[in-house]
Amino acid sequence: MTTTRKQHSPQFKARVAVEAIRGEKTLSQLGSQFKLHPIQIAKWRKLALEQMPELFVDGRTRKGPGADTDSDALYQEIGRLKVELDWLKKKVGVLD
Repeated sequence: MTTTRKQHSPQFKARVAVEAIRGEKTLSQLGSQFKLHPIQIAKWRKLALEQMPELFVDGRTRKGPGADTDSDALYQEIGRLKVELDWLKKKVGVLD
């Protein structure tokens, strides 16, 4: 007999993590309240505390995770187009 793992929504995880960060109840009390293992609550709390500083980074200077890949792809496209242009210039020069 196999059991399926529960998948909790991000809203639920955030609510549990906020309750754990508040510290009004112990992890065991929160575990019985939300029907979770205290270690899972501790992991979510740790993850929330680690990622919280990223929320307050100035949005004007913050770059998304795909910013480097976009510029790399654009530079590759520019290089390819330059090679094609040089090739076409040589071909047209041969015909004249």
